Amino acid sequence: MSWHRAAVIGASGGIGAALCDALEARGCEVVRFNRSGENAIDLSDEASIAAAADGMRDSPPDLVLVASGVLHVEGAGPEKSFRDLSPDQLAAYFAINAAGPALVAKHFLPLFPRDSRAAFAAIGARVGSITDNGLGGWYGYRASKAALAMLVKTLSIELGRTHKQALCVALHPGTVDTKLSEPFQGNVPEGKLFTPEKSAGAMLDVLDGLGPQDSGGHFAWDGQRIAP
Repeated sequence: MSWHRAAVIGASGGIGAALCDALEARGCEVVRFNRSGENAIDLSDEASIAAAADGMRDSPPDLVLVASGVLHVEGAGPEKSFRDLSPDQLAAYFAINAAGPALVAKHFLPLFPRDSRAAFAAIGARVGSITDNGLGGWYGYRASKAALAMLVKTLSIELGRTHKQALCVALHPGTVDTKLSEPFQGNVPEGKLFTPEKSAGAMLDVLDGLGPQDSGGHFAWDGQRIAP
């Protein structure tokens, strides 16, 4: 399944740029949104999100991808213990990883066609699975990605009432070799560190194979459904 026009939020990041390039290689027109520049979106500024969506009203997308996210808050590492918890740090995780994508959905989902296929996808994370959490730690990142999964599920229910062919999902990219993950790559098993290009291609392949019956789900790069 090919997409006709995509809006990619976080297009300057490693995964976001790779998603844009892969979509264009598949014949999709891509509008790239970054924190600054001509197509600017700041996930912490709802007005900028609303303005970006309004700018696509005349030529709406059938695919919206939110590739922005934070793995750790600037100036602080991931919380290894509850003793490291900080309200400001937790708020920063939730603002970008959960509230930001939800606000993108708020303003972009109304642009979707009602009579044809469309998709909203946000970058999730396996560590956001409550079921899969056997190690602990990384409180803010885990919790914000778990919140994202719930938001995606809830969005999918409402979207499905009016857009029968649309889907709303979270996509786990695997561990990707980007500046974001560079400080934490030491414990990645051999063969499990992906290039942005490999991860982007795999996620798009998964997305192409999903249908409305899969809406609300959280899927890994290899197509496996991730348990909540």
